[in-house]
Amino acid sequence: MKPLLYLILSVGFAAALTFAAPEFYLTMLVYIGLSAIVCFGLVLLTGICGLTSFGQAAFVGLGAYASAVATTELGVSPWIGLVLAIVLTGLSGLLIGFLTLQLSGHFLPLGTIAWSVSLYLVAGNLQSIGGHTGLTGIPPLSIGAHQISSAREFLPLVLISVAATAWSCRNILDSRTGRALRAINGRSIMAEAMAVDTFRYKMVVFIYAAVLAGFSGWLYAHFQRFINPTPFSLHMSIEYLFMIVIGGLSSVGGAIAGAAIVTLLHHWLGDLLPRLLGQSGQFETIVFCVITVLFLRYLPGGVWPMMARLVPRYGTGKSPPVLLEDDAVLPAPCAGVAREDGQLKPLLQVNSIRKEFGGLVAVNDVNFGVKGGQIVALIGPNGAGKSTMFNLITGVLNPTGGEVRLEDRRLDRLSSKEIAQLGIARTFQHVKLLDDRTVVENVAIGAHRFGRSGFIRSALRLDRADEAQLLARSANALKLTGLGELAGRLSGQLSLGQQRIVEIARALALGPRILLLDEPAAGLRHQEKEQLARLIRRLQESGMTILLVEHDMAFLMNLAEHIVVMEYGCKIAEGTPAEIQGNQRVLEAYLGVA
Repeated sequence: MKPLLYLILSVGFAAALTFAAPEFYLTMLVYIGLSAIVCFGLVLLTGICGLTSFGQAAFVGLGAYASAVATTELGVSPWIGLVLAIVLTGLSGLLIGFLTLQLSGHFLPLGTIAWSVSLYLVAGNLQSIGGHTGLTGIPPLSIGAHQISSAREFLPLVLISVAATAWSCRNILDSRTGRALRAINGRSIMAEAMAVDTFRYKMVVFIYAAVLAGFSGWLYAHFQRFINPTPFSLHMSIEYLFMIVIGGLSSVGGAIAGAAIVTLLHHWLGDLLPRLLGQSGQFETIVFCVITVLFLRYLPGGVWPMMARLVPRYGTGKSPPVLLEDDAVLPAPCAGVAREDGQLKPLLQVNSIRKEFGGLVAVNDVNFGVKGGQIVALIGPNGAGKSTMFNLITGVLNPTGGEVRLEDRRLDRLSSKEIAQLGIARTFQHVKLLDDRTVVENVAIGAHRFGRSGFIRSALRLDRADEAQLLARSANALKLTGLGELAGRLSGQLSLGQQRIVEIARALALGPRILLLDEPAAGLRHQEKEQLARLIRRLQESGMTILLVEHDMAFLMNLAEHIVVMEYGCKIAEGTPAEIQGNQRVLEAYLGVA
């Protein structure tokens, strides 16, 4: 069965339901659709981006009340109410996101809980909008002179809305924006090092999720034609989270499946449990909690991945990336090394850099330079401060004193994203890849800064030409590293050595002037190390400057032109490989005085 046939069957099934199903079941389908729209936003926000929100029901309520008050008190059209609902939820999402997304840990969940509780209390205590009694007389939606007054007529509108929002979310995930959102989840340091503006993307996805919730609230208000604060409480926000956990945290289809399962269970258990127990109460909430715990324990991916495995797949729908010319991976800044008086001019300069963590001095007034076109190694025993130095150069850490310069530009005052945009790329001591994405998608995160399509263009699928260029650049970087044939493999299926090479390809896709490699040979076999050494020399021949940290001395001595040695945060030696090998202090640092 081909995808087009699936679409035709789905439309036919929906049409049959609309005309033949009883009104009660149509009403249930409307509620499932409204919940699914909210869950689409949560999939992007929580499942993909890793930001937990307990305030989605409050955004639903704000959208519902905005349109309800506007249509009942001001007499405007429900379609004008839609504009008000979207504007108010978007602005509130902007405000709450700005106040909480810059913080880490538990602050966002606590902030959204406070938002949810406060809106519930405000709506319940304002008698001008009905208080806890509720607001009645909300007009139905109308198209021309025809009023949509029944579930049978309302369901097609909901199905179209669900299909449109699902399509937009799917497009976002299959784009430069989607890769950025995935990279943010637990890997913000890596994302910033690849020139991804993590705060901006968090804000955009938070606002988008709020707007989807507000849109769902608008539909709810004009379908129900009566609202009170109860459906918009913190309890309902938790239920939305139940839906995406049960359906599948990171899948658009899981939002629909979870909304259907929870909505139907809520109805069935609400009828069944009081009969079995002989008394009324919110017993279904207890059952939901138990079900959620069981899903987290035994089916953490939700039901959608299990359902998707039962459906035949006919490819991803993507064409293979078209390779660019070989030299396209290395942009103009890599060529033409600056010289001064016939000598190589320092490209990167570290001046008296110092980093203190409380009373611990991790880097102690270190000075060294990296000349353009050079391969420089930074070595030292474990705990010498090498990785801290990398983090100071790339903006992950702010120095306590001193400065880092790229030619005449100070870097120590810039963020990781800004430093990456200047052409400083890095790999990491511990591999930071998206294991559930393909190799070429991981490398494309490095090409992020060359893309121009934003959130809206991605959602509307207007980014295809831009996306093709980014994937082509990424495929070319893989070809350069010798892993071109693995472009379609999942990164989690590769060996550690291959994953380290993928990280180098990702850094190359950023188009660096300086490449910082943090223990690139760790975990590689002898043949892979030889391949890596050839790659590094080829990059140097193209004009690229390379600074690397490595513990394999045999690998370094045949590769680096200049070596800087650190111990306990201090620089203890600097020179050519021959000079370092004969330095007594270096030998003592590595082998001990005895």
